[in-house]
Amino acid sequence: MKYAIHKNVIFNTIKIGGAAVAAILIARALQLEFAVSAGIVAILTIQPTKKETIKTAVGRLCAFVIALFIALLCFEGIGYRLEAYLVYLIVFILVCQCFKWYSAITMNSVLISHFLTFTHMEMHAILNEVLIFLIGVGIGIIANLHLRKRTNDIEQLKEQTDGQIQNILQRMSVRIVDRDISDYNGECFGNLSASIRHAKNIAEENFNNQFGNKDTFDREYIRMRERQTHVLYDMYKRARRIRTKPLTAQVISEFLEHLSREFHRENTGEELLEAFYRMDGEMKSRPLPVTRAEFEDRAELYTLLRDIEEFIKIKVDFSTMLSDVKERELP
Repeated sequence: MKYAIHKNVIFNTIKIGGAAVAAILIARALQLEFAVSAGIVAILTIQPTKKETIKTAVGRLCAFVIALFIALLCFEGIGYRLEAYLVYLIVFILVCQCFKWYSAITMNSVLISHFLTFTHMEMHAILNEVLIFLIGVGIGIIANLHLRKRTNDIEQLKEQTDGQIQNILQRMSVRIVDRDISDYNGECFGNLSASIRHAKNIAEENFNNQFGNKDTFDREYIRMRERQTHVLYDMYKRARRIRTKPLTAQVISEFLEHLSREFHRENTGEELLEAFYRMDGEMKSRPLPVTRAEFEDRAELYTLLRDIEEFIKIKVDFSTMLSDVKERELP
């Protein structure tokens, strides 16, 4: 994973540098003034995903058209001097803030500043800036056309997350019947949360690198595991509070062990839920607790059962939703 990250950083560095040089060379080939600015525009256009790149480009194009109009009024009304540029900046920045075009302020203002050197806004000067803008933005968009789903990364993270949850369930099954299990301190949830955050970022990035019909499976899958993790943490806290070994502890421990073995993405959870209800029904025939400590621990275990039910239902609901989506997509 670290190798892939370093490789991605190096590739992005080369891509951004190459896009800047390509934009400058094209601008020079067209004999445009301030050709280097085309490279700056290309650099500022490139965003982490296709969606962000297109969205940024459209926003900056709208802002650029407005910037030209404001600049024309300011320079023609006040003159091609610093005072006019200051008025332009005040008005343009206000407009950009109203429309939330924050990223357009710097780039467009650099292009508009060229008119101070031209000392006029005649057609060829305006065309010069328009071409610089279009070349830079165009090269920036082209540079990101290669972006695709990072399938290997997201699959690896999903497997890692599932494996961590599986391990937590297995250790929980032991803790319920063995108070002396070592290192049962919840540190594993920190690693699990980090894996989920990373997976969510990759899933969101993959989603934003798609056009047309977007595949939302990875995003929904990670959200489902995130919801299960919240329930799992509540289960952990209840298991940790158990001080004795009630009669029902062994049965729940065995079910958690079974749940950990059957925990994988292909399992819809329906059979697990049926098995849970059978176990839950059998628990009602168990003798009532005798001591206060056993009563309190049985209460914790009962609440734990409700958490287990919710944990499994989250996967069942996800599988049902996925099945409904596939049916709607059938011709």
